[in-house]
Amino acid sequence: MTIHWQQYAAPGCYDELINNGSGPRPAAQALCEYLASLSDEELHERKTAAELAILVLGITFTVYTEGGSIDRAWPFDVVPRIIPKYEWDRTEAGLKQRVQALNLFIDDLYHDQKIIKDGVFPAEVLAQSVNFRPQCMGVSPRHGVWAHICGSDLVRDKDGTIYVLEDNLRVPSGVSYMLENRVVTKRVFPELFEHQRILPVDDYAPRLYDMLASMSPRPGDNPNVVVLTPGIYNSAYFEHSYLAQQMGVELVEGSDLEVSDDDCVYMRTIEGLERVDVIYRRIDDLFLDPEAFRPDSALGVKGLLRAWRAGKVALANAPGAGVADDKVVYAFVPEIIKYYLDQEPLIANVPSYLCMKEKDRQYVLDHLDQLVVKPANESGGYGMMVGPHASTSEHKRFAELIKKDPRNYMAQPTLSISTSPTLCDDQMEPRHVDLRPFILSGPNTYVTTGGLTRVALRKGSLVVNSSQGGGSKDTWIVDTEGF
Repeated sequence: MTIHWQQYAAPGCYDELINNGSGPRPAAQALCEYLASLSDEELHERKTAAELAILVLGITFTVYTEGGSIDRAWPFDVVPRIIPKYEWDRTEAGLKQRVQALNLFIDDLYHDQKIIKDGVFPAEVLAQSVNFRPQCMGVSPRHGVWAHICGSDLVRDKDGTIYVLEDNLRVPSGVSYMLENRVVTKRVFPELFEHQRILPVDDYAPRLYDMLASMSPRPGDNPNVVVLTPGIYNSAYFEHSYLAQQMGVELVEGSDLEVSDDDCVYMRTIEGLERVDVIYRRIDDLFLDPEAFRPDSALGVKGLLRAWRAGKVALANAPGAGVADDKVVYAFVPEIIKYYLDQEPLIANVPSYLCMKEKDRQYVLDHLDQLVVKPANESGGYGMMVGPHASTSEHKRFAELIKKDPRNYMAQPTLSISTSPTLCDDQMEPRHVDLRPFILSGPNTYVTTGGLTRVALRKGSLVVNSSQGGGSKDTWIVDTEGF
């Protein structure tokens, strides 16, 4: 047999499936017993079947190189990550709390800025925010929601505690891979879904559509919703086209839309112009509208911000929502929750050091070899330094970067983030994982059942991003009650 769980160990880490020293965790018992019953050949066949399914389904992501861009098959591990439902219920409540507070925070910043006047949030952090959009001041989106789709990254430390690592509030991606991971897993292990209560994830697309439709400025049963993509060369284009297809709406580029003199948005069709009510935009703020932001943008729609401000079209996520998608703002989220909701956070932040504070900055400079240092507004794992794995020259380089622009850097301890068994060259080995659930905010708040588990496929690596050599797993929320 390929798998001998008694020989599997993840020293110094919490493992999502195996409790070191006492075998599989209760929710993973059935899965682990099944995997152990498979021969080498059978396990290899399942792995090959998953790889073939990914090719047939056309599940890809784009890696940018100096020579251009390369489409690659989505890296996927067949061994799912399991979370018991009773634990997930607490996590879901914490995510809803967090997103509610963040939306109140964003709305406040674009109106009265009471949180600054009350001394809870520093004015200088906002003043130096690269994602604050003065053009959005005074706008009140429907339902009071700015970040309609949020992807918050969760990690688990060695003692089992779950932390929020960061919030993604601009144009978070990855949900299509969460959905396709389930499709592939059902093809590879259909028998496992017969005898376990694995909660479904396939209601995301209709939930997304309903949330978007609720934003329509025109009352009616059939609002015209579109997905706005930068085009086929964007790294997340697979997701843009996938979600449009799943919702049954048009996938458009900026050149397909125009804004009329009365500030309405229209889509060009072979039958003439057709009014658009809601745009799920997958384009960054600065490229949305050459009239309001970058005049050289060829991706956006001239006058789009004007139409949004006039209430003639709804945009998700709203322009300016990224003001809360800042790793320095992240450090203030516990205070933000207490300020707006008068509640204690249900999910903790990872302890953080803000380099804009002299005491924190000195600590970071003195302990660069022990910390993870992150720029405030990068994503995809770029621009960060994992101190224990970095060279002395990298430590020196980051010290200069921090001294040059303290506001742009923060640091966190290097967590021993949890592992999950991963099939590596036909052997089961622990690999570090995180989790990105997706939260939809509209008239109601909805959290995906689990989320996208990303896995660092390189041994010992803590970087899970696909662009940096990471992959993913299906995530099972398992209801063990009555079983």
